[in-house]
Amino acid sequence: MSETRDTSDEILTTDVLVIGSGPAGGSAALFLATYGVDHIVITKYRWTANTPRAHITNQRTVEIMRDMGIEDDIKAQGTPPDLMGDTVFCTSLTGDEIGRVRTWGTHPARKADYTLASPSENCDLPQTLFEPILVGRSAERGSRIRFDTEYLSLVQDDAGVTVTVRDRLSGHTYPIRAKYVIAADGGRSKVAEDVDLPFEGEMDLAGSMNIVFHADLARLVEHRPSVLYWVLQPGSEIGGIGMGLVRMVRPWDEWLVVWGYDINQPPPQVDDAMATRIVHDLIGDDTIPVTIRSTSLWGNNKRYATRYRAGRVFLAGDAVHRHPPSNGLGSNTSVQDSYNLAWKLAMVLKGQAGEGLLDSYDAERAPVGKQIVLRANKSIEEFGPIFDALGVSSTPDPEQQTANMRARAGNTPEAAAQRAALLDALELKNYEFNAHGVELGQRYRSGAVIGDGTPEPGYIRDSELYYHATTWPGARLPHCWLGTDGGHKVSTHDITGKGRFSLLTGISGEAWAEAAVGAARSLGIEIDAHVIGPGRTHTDLYGDWARLREVPESGCVLVRPDAHVGWRAHELTADPEKELTDVLARLLDRA
Repeated sequence: MSETRDTSDEILTTDVLVIGSGPAGGSAALFLATYGVDHIVITKYRWTANTPRAHITNQRTVEIMRDMGIEDDIKAQGTPPDLMGDTVFCTSLTGDEIGRVRTWGTHPARKADYTLASPSENCDLPQTLFEPILVGRSAERGSRIRFDTEYLSLVQDDAGVTVTVRDRLSGHTYPIRAKYVIAADGGRSKVAEDVDLPFEGEMDLAGSMNIVFHADLARLVEHRPSVLYWVLQPGSEIGGIGMGLVRMVRPWDEWLVVWGYDINQPPPQVDDAMATRIVHDLIGDDTIPVTIRSTSLWGNNKRYATRYRAGRVFLAGDAVHRHPPSNGLGSNTSVQDSYNLAWKLAMVLKGQAGEGLLDSYDAERAPVGKQIVLRANKSIEEFGPIFDALGVSSTPDPEQQTANMRARAGNTPEAAAQRAALLDALELKNYEFNAHGVELGQRYRSGAVIGDGTPEPGYIRDSELYYHATTWPGARLPHCWLGTDGGHKVSTHDITGKGRFSLLTGISGEAWAEAAVGAARSLGIEIDAHVIGPGRTHTDLYGDWARLREVPESGCVLVRPDAHVGWRAHELTADPEKELTDVLARLLDRA
């Protein structure tokens, strides 16, 4: 993969230009490089993220990195699940504990859900560590990445996009010509503004500050290991109810405090002395040495794009879904945007699919963006019942708020009712911290999904809290462990993906595997066909695939490169090769 110059016009040319190197842009580069697509990445910054903003890395993102062959990188750098989930609500790290919520699937009753759903575990991986992995692996595989290079403007025509950029070191301005652009330029996206992308919602609904610091807090937290420690302190110097967050960045000596401020007032001037005072207040011990690393202000948003495509320009990540960090969905959704788009661009650029395939990116990802923006904001609202139960929302007087909080320890009917209300309020926070269905349960509807005539399966349990495995076309392929002829175990996700289509069938459906060879030859694409059964390369060791596939073994499940089901058949048809070829032609806009 290489950059090429048109010497007559002095225009740098490439197939895809990626604007931004954050979770969306960095992962887009990784996917495109892995798929062999010529591309350039530009970022106006000198390097990757300088603060550990995003951090929760859910199972879907880790299994995508597994597909890219770098799951070990993620696991080596990330904090594992057993240190993530004893989320504490307290008056300070040394003060009164209000309660705890087992989060990120660490409750014994939920752990099985997470174990059954994916071959990969979630982890906590700060953006400062994740982005260098993405960028490093991308460059290793052929990405050309230009730092200190700022997007200025773009012009589209029928054949491509001309993007004007500026080298921030020299001030030199020059054009880059690309067939397609992926704009992942963040929550204040200039590209989204330039292409007039339609949005709904509002920006800057509330103000927050981040304080990154180092302090050894092991004695206060290692017996209750978590990513998040929520601190409620009425009468704090910033004002309001006084809810702050002490967030683990690295156990147990690197931390980030999140504290709110009134966005309708002038922003606070946060120097090291003020930052240290806030940190000590939330810790509850001003004798602990604290080293402030950085401070920053940011706004809480509730805004999402209703369209992700404008001609040859595709937007991804925070550029199209802008929301608070609740639920830990931001970087995960950004990576998954790029994963959805990259294989489609690769197939179109290689002549394996028609332009219409690219319309499915819009159709599939925009509903997901809307869902996570609304979910993250609703999670903030769900702190309200906690404040109500503790009696802090019923009065503006900090002394009375503190008295109301302490009253729950009393031996009175009122205190008993308060304790019961608090239990219910904390239970509601599962929708923020254990929203497994939101993380894994997307079901796409687009031209890149061919229905099988069956109605969408219903939800046996809450669709936000629980992931429901199904092979219904559009859903993510269910995970289960299969045996190999060497006696090892592999996931259904290990034998699919890799930038190509896959077909899973049983011994009675072996003709589908033969049909896949003919369909692949006719369409000029790759299809990995797997017959699952005794004596074959992969066996259904535990009978799990038979329970999950939802079609007889004479049927088949066609899996897209992004591990979503593209189509399925419930029986072996008279001419399986024609059937499969026709389905793929429709899916790939090859009519």
